[in-house]
Amino acid sequence: MVNVTPTGTLEKDDVEYNYLALVFGILLILIIILGNILVCLSVLTERSLKTATNYFIVSLAVADLLLAVLVLPLYVYSEFLGGIWTLNTYICDALMTMDVMLCTASILNLCAISVDRYIAVIVPLKYNRNQFSMRQLILITATWVLSFGVASPVIFGLNRVPNRDKHVCKLEDDNFIVYSSVCSFFVPCPVMLLLYYWMFRGLRKWSASRKSNLMRGERRFSLSLKGLRRERREKVKYLMPSLSPTAANPANMPENDLITTQLDSTSDVEAQERLKEGSPKENGLKNHGLGKGSQSKSHRVSGRERKAMKVLPIVVGVFLACWTPFFVVHVTKVLCVSCDIGPTLISVVTWLGYVNSAVNPIIYTAFNTEFRNVFQKLLCCQT
Repeated sequence: MVNVTPTGTLEKDDVEYNYLALVFGILLILIIILGNILVCLSVLTERSLKTATNYFIVSLAVADLLLAVLVLPLYVYSEFLGGIWTLNTYICDALMTMDVMLCTASILNLCAISVDRYIAVIVPLKYNRNQFSMRQLILITATWVLSFGVASPVIFGLNRVPNRDKHVCKLEDDNFIVYSSVCSFFVPCPVMLLLYYWMFRGLRKWSASRKSNLMRGERRFSLSLKGLRRERREKVKYLMPSLSPTAANPANMPENDLITTQLDSTSDVEAQERLKEGSPKENGLKNHGLGKGSQSKSHRVSGRERKAMKVLPIVVGVFLACWTPFFVVHVTKVLCVSCDIGPTLISVVTWLGYVNSAVNPIIYTAFNTEFRNVFQKLLCCQT
């Protein structure tokens, strides 16, 4: 793509400019910046969004935002020049450090969100949605400290090897590539998958238990309703013994009997509404005393998380689709010397990993009605 003279200088006339990478890179940067700024502003300005889980999403948005501001412009510039690095090697080392750190922070924040949601679903009584606790602060701090720890060897001179090609900006130490890949992906990814699997199982058990309780409550309600109707029919027969069974036409029915019929139908409607709204209390508190109160509360808290069941396949699928090719290709290139992995494939999987930073705001906010409403207000400059 470019000729290099024996003295190591570039002949700029032979550089093949990649305009597609430039256009795509600029669009990607703008989408990442816009999406993640909207996420941060939504949580900071909307009181209802200031929940414990949303602070994890803000931490994720900050990581993706810094990636778009500090890493992607230099990477897009290099890709525009066909993969040639024309800047100082110190800038390259700083770029590699920020790249590893922010990509690791993005992935670890995804993992921290899975831990937070797991606690909210499996042990809801120990989870406070509306207060930022010490546990969440430790989780967020740990993601950033670990991310810096993984990337720090590069800025401390790991990349300064003899006979280094100054026109290529990359990680020079193969062992560090494997080490960072394990810390950034091959450990957090199984943890995230296991947590989401256990969460999915917990939500299914909760759903089955709730359905069973509703069916038992409906059977008890049906039996009590039959008894009530029988009692009222007996009262009507006692008060009006001369009423013929064939006088079922409302036009010929006495006024008292019409009132009784209307009361029966009204009782049916009210009882059905109470069954829909209050069956957990009836099943828990009235029939089994205070001992079941915490269990009923647990079911209500878990019910607020049941929508996560619909989002889990999207979260896991997009995460794996974006990051698995990136880490598999880079580790394979190091461990398999005979494998023919060209720069085009490396460039494609790198872009795919960066795309995840643009998709994260969509995944974690598009399925939330409050976020969507706040996004609309911010985009339309409404108060």
